[in-house]
Amino acid sequence: MNISNHTVLITGGSAGIGLALGQLLAENGNRVILTGRNEARLQQAVAQVPGATAIACDVTDAAAVAQLAARVEAEFGNLSMLINNAGLAYLYELLPGTDAATKAAAEMQTNYLAPMRLTEALLPVLLRQPEAAVVNVSSIVAFSPVAVMAGYGASKAALHAYSQALRHTLSQHGAVRVFELMPPLVDTEFSAEIGGHRGIPARQVAEEFLAALQQDTYEIHVGQTAELYQLFRADPAQAQALMNAR
Repeated sequence: MNISNHTVLITGGSAGIGLALGQLLAENGNRVILTGRNEARLQQAVAQVPGATAIACDVTDAAAVAQLAARVEAEFGNLSMLINNAGLAYLYELLPGTDAATKAAAEMQTNYLAPMRLTEALLPVLLRQPEAAVVNVSSIVAFSPVAVMAGYGASKAALHAYSQALRHTLSQHGAVRVFELMPPLVDTEFSAEIGGHRGIPARQVAEEFLAALQQDTYEIHVGQTAELYQLFRADPAQAQALMNAR
């Protein structure tokens, strides 16, 4: 797939992986739209991405998503790439008193249901393009969960399954390709609570993504995710033990 001359919408674009993706895509000749819930943070982000547009939107809000889709239809009718990157994670044990179900419901809403809703809303625009893509940012934990992030892992496993099903469906209905970006631990504000300082830079995730996009690698195992995936296939129990040994 071409890595330039696209109009790209990135959710969760005000920091971390989303911002790094926006910066690199802009550097490669793409028009970037960053979305997020916090207007002030978005304005700070677009100042770091040449030519970018900021649109505040809570992707868990169905009405806000409908408004975003209408605006894209009116102002960015050539949208050819959607990157579902917005995420939510809680750190908790599956023990009494942690309110795990409430936390997991919020994680599912942001990490799984929101990408489904936004993708469906924007597919009419994407399907009109001669070349287009949906990119879902999942995680290494889609293969082997971390016990203290059970809801997050489940939501990313659901996004993984959705990505595979969407890829199969859209392969029969036009030129929209479906990519899944699967990073390991990344050093961002988002991952600070779980030791993100040990992770890889967000820029590395963006660079590996762009290289894979150019090669039409649909399931993109960034950094240690590639090694964990091979271990997961050979010995799932050992992979899970490794993921929970931190």
